[in-house]
Amino acid sequence: MLAHSFAKVTRSFAAPRTTRALSMLDRFTSSPEPETVSDIWRSVGAVCFDVDSTVCEDEGIDVLAEHCGAGKAVQEWTIKAMNGDVKFEDALAARLDIIKPSRQDIQDCLTQHPPKFTPGIKKLIAVLREKDIAVFLVSGGFRLMIEPVAEKIGIPLYNIYANTIFFDRDGKYNGFDDAELTARDGGKAKAIEVIKRIHGYKKIAMVGDGVTDLQARPPADLFVGFGGIVTRDVVKEGADLFVSDFNHLAKLLQ
Repeated sequence: MLAHSFAKVTRSFAAPRTTRALSMLDRFTSSPEPETVSDIWRSVGAVCFDVDSTVCEDEGIDVLAEHCGAGKAVQEWTIKAMNGDVKFEDALAARLDIIKPSRQDIQDCLTQHPPKFTPGIKKLIAVLREKDIAVFLVSGGFRLMIEPVAEKIGIPLYNIYANTIFFDRDGKYNGFDDAELTARDGGKAKAIEVIKRIHGYKKIAMVGDGVTDLQARPPADLFVGFGGIVTRDVVKEGADLFVSDFNHLAKLLQ
């Protein structure tokens, strides 16, 4: 009788202990901790960078406009576009109509004003390569002005998504290709969709300073707002991560 009572008491204490242990095990196996921003950054297959005021310190179209004597009028449109006050395609068309750059104008501008790289960007790209993370340039700027940037930092020209300017036989401005993905609002998101589809990357990060970069998330899995050159409140508030120094992003990978 005493033994039977002892067995009942033993079972009554043992059962809750087993239930508690199973409950804790279930919590760890069926409900993993959500990924942090740092986790996602370290696990991406590719990073897409904006160019103007991100990879480079200046806005390429503003430099070209200044070179062609139309700096002030064009800069006003650039500010509106980057802040999201006007549709990007409207701002792009308006600025090109003001500048009307010839092929020679662009070549001379590149010669006199070579790319000014943002501090830390070359190191960051080197670290990304070490980690076998692909790098793309996705920009609302012009391919002719971005190709020299890509060449200097070792990015393949086929990893550029940017706008194309048309010229006539004499090299004079003859419009631009409005079918390019980056020629309109939401274009960077479409570019990232294409990159994912072609290359099969499961996760991609977008890094940039403007509203058109913010629009790329989704399909980008992470948006890193960059404020090292200019800080835009709407971008800072909407970013998953906001940095003013590329060295911070490099350290997160190490």
